[in-house]
Amino acid sequence: MIGAVLATMPLLPGCDREQTEKEYAEQRERLVQQTMQSRGISNARVLAAMRKVPRHRFVPPHAAGAAYADRPLAIGYGQTISQPYIVAYMTQAVAPGPDDRCLEIGTGSGYQAAVLAEVCGKVYSIEYVPELAKFAKQNLRAAGYGPERVELLTGDGYQGWPEAAPFAAVVVTAAPRRVPQPLLDQLKLGGRLVAPVGPQDSAQQLELWTRTRRGQLSGDFVMTPLIGVRFVPFVGKAER
Repeated sequence: MIGAVLATMPLLPGCDREQTEKEYAEQRERLVQQTMQSRGISNARVLAAMRKVPRHRFVPPHAAGAAYADRPLAIGYGQTISQPYIVAYMTQAVAPGPDDRCLEIGTGSGYQAAVLAEVCGKVYSIEYVPELAKFAKQNLRAAGYGPERVELLTGDGYQGWPEAAPFAAVVVTAAPRRVPQPLLDQLKLGGRLVAPVGPQDSAQQLELWTRTRRGQLSGDFVMTPLIGVRFVPFVGKAER
């Protein structure tokens, strides 16, 4: 298991909303200090995003009290919201700039998209499950992330979003057996893609791919293995 579970503060009936939001902010600060900075997350913009994005607004209401535990949480339809440390780790790995376009495959509840929106110019995010796509849209818009910051699409992420390419960063939040070539092809020169790769029933590995030339050959990308992880499987064409 990656990371430690931190103490959480559930939303209590009748409590003052401003005080509750302050308590959630304090939990985010502890999470950043105890789980992220202590384990090598050093990018100042990523840390600021993790301090800012309200994870409790991106989980089902019954799970809000556990929002700042460093672990994944179920969001329905067999899917999960990734643990905060992994969200920070993947965001740091692709290191987008403030004017960059980013692509996310697997919107889920919208949390990773919100974090990316804090560190890049615009996020394009694709979700396969229609019900989760609706859930993510509600969460993102309620948290202040409009279409000018996060644009959403419901469908198979295998082909990426060619109309918006090229991207400086691509974050894949479900595990294919191998990285789909269309996603690599949509990276700009010097762009980076991070994805968990491997079968569902065994260990997976985060892979960081960097585009080094403008072609479409395997030699035009460099792959760096990162850490062992466990993600839900990539569904759609990549599954087949």
